[in-house]
Amino acid sequence: MNGVQLLLIIFGGIAVSVVAHRRGVQPGLIVVVLAAAASFLPAVPRLELDPELILAVVVPPLLYSATRAASFSGFSQNLRPILTLGVTLVVLTTGAAGLVSSWLMPAIGLPAALLLGAVLAPPDTITTVSHGDELGIPRRVTAILTGESLVNDATALTLFGIAAAAAGSEETLFDNPFALFAYTAVVGVLIGMVFATAALLLRPRLRTPVLETSLALLLPFTAFLTAEQVHASGILAVVACAYLFSINTTLDPKFQYPSAYRTRLQEDAVWPVLDFLLETFVFAYIGLQLRFVIADLRHASAEPGLAITLIAAGVLLVTVILFRLFAVWMIFAWWDMRRRALERRLRDDPAFRARMHRRAGDRVERRRRRRARGTGEWQASGDWQAAGEWQGPLGAPTRRESLIVGWTGMRGILTLAAAAAIPPTLHNGAEFPGRDAIQAIALFVTLGTLLIQGTTISPLVRRLKIDTHGERERARQLLDRGQAIAADAISHDGPPNPAGFDAQRTAVVTAVMRGELDDDTARILVHDIDLRQAAETHLTREEHAE
Repeated sequence: MNGVQLLLIIFGGIAVSVVAHRRGVQPGLIVVVLAAAASFLPAVPRLELDPELILAVVVPPLLYSATRAASFSGFSQNLRPILTLGVTLVVLTTGAAGLVSSWLMPAIGLPAALLLGAVLAPPDTITTVSHGDELGIPRRVTAILTGESLVNDATALTLFGIAAAAAGSEETLFDNPFALFAYTAVVGVLIGMVFATAALLLRPRLRTPVLETSLALLLPFTAFLTAEQVHASGILAVVACAYLFSINTTLDPKFQYPSAYRTRLQEDAVWPVLDFLLETFVFAYIGLQLRFVIADLRHASAEPGLAITLIAAGVLLVTVILFRLFAVWMIFAWWDMRRRALERRLRDDPAFRARMHRRAGDRVERRRRRRARGTGEWQASGDWQAAGEWQGPLGAPTRRESLIVGWTGMRGILTLAAAAAIPPTLHNGAEFPGRDAIQAIALFVTLGTLLIQGTTISPLVRRLKIDTHGERERARQLLDRGQAIAADAISHDGPPNPAGFDAQRTAVVTAVMRGELDDDTARILVHDIDLRQAAETHLTREEHAE
């Protein structure tokens, strides 16, 4: 791919996005459809990128941006469904898709079939949940899907490496898959935390928003590549780095300095632009591969052949869609049954009820004391639940929420990048069995899920008529409370000054540490304070210039 082709793709994506926004349609879906149709034009050349380049250049910034925009309180409250979907469901999907692939295409062998299962297993829901408010998706569902997307890629890539090793194409550090997964996860997270800590210490010393923003833009790439060099999870390294860096630069008073507000505003403007350009490129690249993948299958001499591959692609498309729906429904239904059994025991067994209430009270007390150590104060009384404090893990999603989670299973760039990363030969020099078929199926399933699920998720949400009035009202109440806290932190006698803005931010962060606000509300408030400080600074400079 040359520079002219890349620019044409991006400009075409911008034009399509303008029309899509005006008509209320997700731009990515229109881009992928038009790109797929354009691939059959005789003048359109084949666009080829090194799969390692896709993984190293496209995936890290998209993951980093999604993590920095994620709800950390929502992640912690929904940790159980996130890990269940991001780990357990990916493993189950890999097994189910692998067995179906082995049955449909026995010529490729079970290891290659399981590798195909790992390629198809992880959904990519970041683009969908980024439009969650527009689609009417409840915030809890958005938090679950976002968290799942941040975890499932690491699980799928680990399974991919295990299956590739079983097929004889590459070696892994550990023969034991559990040890391999533990190593990739732990080391990846540690590497991300190290880079985030180093950036937090370096950032105030740069003293220039442009340099500080440049540092933030380099973080996802350095964390990812470093982790991959030591065979750890680059995905988890990026997620850990983004989480630690963004939460501290926004909500930790220790990392505030005079020009920090300018850097935050600049980053808030830069990351959405980068997201749009990368997502536009990804969707266009997916669609433009269609004609050439079909041509490769026609000229392939090895099994399974074009007809069997197309049949397998259709069956696997239906399999991954229905299996996710069924698995999500069963997992959450089983969880709900356990919750109901616990509620019955709490109602019927006084001794058990007293013991559970005592444990819950102890947990709340420990949490409040930890927060008190971080804020330097502690109140022994107060209506913490009314104040909006984090109230522990939430129960199972409702049936309507489960249906939305189950249907939001579109595959994306990681599926294509993993399929393209399959080596052409094995260690013994033989061709990798079914490589062309695996890459074609990955493309067909990705396009199919985007067109089937991506175009119907919005009508599904509208049809379910989920009432989000309660969560919107709670968000408004928290915002009002936060604005009052920020207003009480300053004196209104004189003109606004930097010390007053710092006092407001500190008051908001302290309220989060004490459980009076959640991190989503605090980010909105801090952004508003940053904007007001930037406007006041600009007006002051103009007055001095006059």
